[in-house]
Amino acid sequence: MFSRAEKTPLAEWWWSIDRELLGALILLLTAGMVLSFAASPPVAERIGLGQWHFVIRHAMFCLLALPVMLVTSLLNHRQARFAALGTLIVMTVLLWATLRFGAEVKGARRWISFAGQSIQPSEFVKPAFAVIGAWLMAEYMIHRDVPGRILATLVMGLIVGGLLLQPDIGQSALVVATWAVLLFLSGISWWIIVGLGGAAGALLVGAYLFFPHVARRIDTFLNPDGGGNTYQIDRALQSLLEGGWLGRGPGESIAKKLIPDAHADYVFSAAAGEYGILFCLALVGLIAFIVLRAMVSAQRQTSLFARLAASTIAIQLAMQSGINLAVNLNLIPPKGMTLPFVSYGGTSMLAVAFGMGLMLALTRTKPEERMATGLPSYRSAVVAPAE
Repeated sequence: MFSRAEKTPLAEWWWSIDRELLGALILLLTAGMVLSFAASPPVAERIGLGQWHFVIRHAMFCLLALPVMLVTSLLNHRQARFAALGTLIVMTVLLWATLRFGAEVKGARRWISFAGQSIQPSEFVKPAFAVIGAWLMAEYMIHRDVPGRILATLVMGLIVGGLLLQPDIGQSALVVATWAVLLFLSGISWWIIVGLGGAAGALLVGAYLFFPHVARRIDTFLNPDGGGNTYQIDRALQSLLEGGWLGRGPGESIAKKLIPDAHADYVFSAAAGEYGILFCLALVGLIAFIVLRAMVSAQRQTSLFARLAASTIAIQLAMQSGINLAVNLNLIPPKGMTLPFVSYGGTSMLAVAFGMGLMLALTRTKPEERMATGLPSYRSAVVAPAE
């Protein structure tokens, strides 16, 4: 495609990008488009929209997401950090602005509108915080007089404070988990880890006591026969079971036609009914490959910042995917968390594309690094400073 002798930006990008990781991400995006054809039409018809309404919009979001990911992947480490910083500042301001100017939906204010288009700032905050948090942690590890951990904790608190006021418990938990991952990768004692685990348990109890909708979901999960609304998860499990190993075939699933969010949070269950458990296992395997490949590529970086940031984004992708899959399998109480690149949702799609673009940018190799071996680990004292 490009000669190694070329010095153009595109040629440099092509020979430094992790092409296997890029190909896997494009394949996941394509899988989401295919599943949109299977899951979206019944939902659109049920709410009185055109049969292909969500399919067309999903395709539009995919066409926007791909260039967002590719353009972001062209950035060098310094540019990626500044892009994340700008995004974090703007989206955190919008996150707090939703409390006053956002539309209230089901008792929560999570969306804010511009020129007729709605955006959920929390989706963009997640990858941006992963990068900036990694930068602050890396600076602390290299220069102990820099209060990187304290600053990262303050930023996390500012974000989570806005999310809890919306309220959005799921996104709050994911941001806190991202911060915990950064702490772990930057090197903390096991006593602190145990303390954080205890704090997480206390926060869960607090969410149960002070947020009625959280209490209802947990109560219904623990006691499904107690009168709570289990319609959606029941239909999702029915779809998982009826598909068997190979599925009923495109358009043949009965249960997926009854799942209200078959195109969004429960697209995995809809996929099982249409294409079977083997297809779903392949989809999970693809996500696992992306996460592990990104972690391996991150370890090849000489920059501590790049290693921390790329690894944290990859783990964040794994956590979000894991939450979505666990909800579909009825392993945890229901939570509105999309399956990255697969579920319907414009803001989620573009935010994931931005995050994956940052991950690709931060795992690009420099010519002198391509033959490097024995690179230092996260906790090593021998680290390269952030660019």
